[in-house]
Amino acid sequence: MKRILFAAALLVGGFVSAYAQNPDPDSRDKSRYAVNNFENDDLYTAIQTYEPVSVAMPKGKKVKNIIFMIGDGMGLEQLSTAWVVNNRHLNITDNFPYVGLQWTYSASKLVTDSAAAGTALATGSKTNNGMIATSPDGQPLETLSEYAKSKGKKTGTSVVCRICDATPAVFSTHAPHRDSLYNITAQFVDSKLDFLFGGGLRWWENRPDGRDLTAEVEAKGYTFVKTVEELNAVQNGPVIALTSYMELPAALDRNGAHQASVVKALEILDNKNGFFLMVEGSCIDDWCHANKVGYAVEEILDFDRTVGAVLEWAAKDGETLVIVTADHSTGAMTLQGGNVKEQSVAVNFSNTGHNGVALPVYAWGPCAEQFVGIYENAELSQMIRKLIK
Repeated sequence: MKRILFAAALLVGGFVSAYAQNPDPDSRDKSRYAVNNFENDDLYTAIQTYEPVSVAMPKGKKVKNIIFMIGDGMGLEQLSTAWVVNNRHLNITDNFPYVGLQWTYSASKLVTDSAAAGTALATGSKTNNGMIATSPDGQPLETLSEYAKSKGKKTGTSVVCRICDATPAVFSTHAPHRDSLYNITAQFVDSKLDFLFGGGLRWWENRPDGRDLTAEVEAKGYTFVKTVEELNAVQNGPVIALTSYMELPAALDRNGAHQASVVKALEILDNKNGFFLMVEGSCIDDWCHANKVGYAVEEILDFDRTVGAVLEWAAKDGETLVIVTADHSTGAMTLQGGNVKEQSVAVNFSNTGHNGVALPVYAWGPCAEQFVGIYENAELSQMIRKLIK
């Protein structure tokens, strides 16, 4: 009961704060409204912890599958905070032997947004803030998902936000601005993804253009479902699972839905030619924008458990490269205090936007050693592309 009440209190406070800072409730570009907002330290103590998995690196060098995992807004400061809360152990920190650093600035600003950073990660080219897989002059850029499909691989995307949000959008769609939500959503009909999981039914149903996107994808051979239970019953792809009107519920209320979706994705995508799968821990960013460390930490821990599920599958496969990183860090958060033994943290958020600090890149699997070093976010994408064969 305490956990339910605590989570409810955080949820109400978080949404009030988020909407107060974001005049457009439909926009996910919360950094647009960022202001300096120095507040008292935000405190959080572990509610529940888990043991990370322990997996051995495969001995082979063949990369058949690539799983690209992005914690939106998850800088080293956020990860460090979650590490303390989970008794100084995470799947990310305990299992990845190779670590690099990526710079995040966009073509238009030192401090990127998710659209520009995601475009760099998805296409290997920097662009202006707000643009979705297009160059600064508006030309479409080929994404890793599109390139993998051209090489005969299956492709998938699994997120906990709306599918038309910046990060899932940049891997499968193209638009001059991230707020073109109906246009972006409609492009998923022709994306040729074999697996798609997330929220965003709002832009899928009762559209102002009158299109019935469900009927359109079903005519193309997709199975379309609206619950995790229905998704679990699906045997073959392609499949689209949109289980929420907007974003999925907060981490403590999802009951492992994201882990279940990714496990199902691996089942459906696995084939002799390999696959490319993008997985995003989307809402770390939301709660850092709202300056709510408790919800942010729980989102990181949920994402880390998803990483654990991926590693266990990849260890059995032996030919899967797993890359974990972020698009930017959010909230200018600093870990200022706490107690290691009590698994508690005291943090300060100095703003409600993003920053331009370099981000860690964690690599596991065949060819993981190639990702050590310091490079641009666009170069990270280029390195991944070279391994898609």
